Amino acid sequence: MANIERTFFMIKPDAVQRGLIGNIIERYERKGLKIIAMKFMQVSQDLAERHYAEHKGKPFYDALVEYITSGPVVAGVLEGHDIIEINRAMMGKTNPAECDVGTIRGDFAMEISRNVIHGSDSLESAKREIGLFFTEEEIIEYTRADDVWLYE
Repeated sequence: MANIERTFFMIKPDAVQRGLIGNIIERYERKGLKIIAMKFMQVSQDLAERHYAEHKGKPFYDALVEYITSGPVVAGVLEGHDIIEINRAMMGKTNPAECDVGTIRGDFAMEISRNVIHGSDSLESAKREIGLFFTEEEIIEYTRADDVWLYE
């Protein structure tokens, strides 16, 4: 049986400004992914610094923090079988120039600094990022009617 996991995603300011929220969420829904938390928000300086703490001291750190705080984002949590791997495949590689057509970044992004979406890269990152952006009360447990048609 496949592994049930949670992962964090963030539709970044460039995607919000370009009106891509619906297109990205539609891809998740059409795939059958279960959204258990989602909110439209402005990332504060403090939250951005905590989110990107692993990159502190790297040459691109300040630009990351400035970018993610430059406009609203959509933050969310997905739950499902092997969801981290599935979401990473749907997003495509970090550098849009290396992405396959059909991935979110391959279809909507042009350069690495404006790659429209973020997703956790491991269970540890997912747990940390979900905890930064959501309280337990904001995560909704429910059963989807179509789960029996998606999973054995």
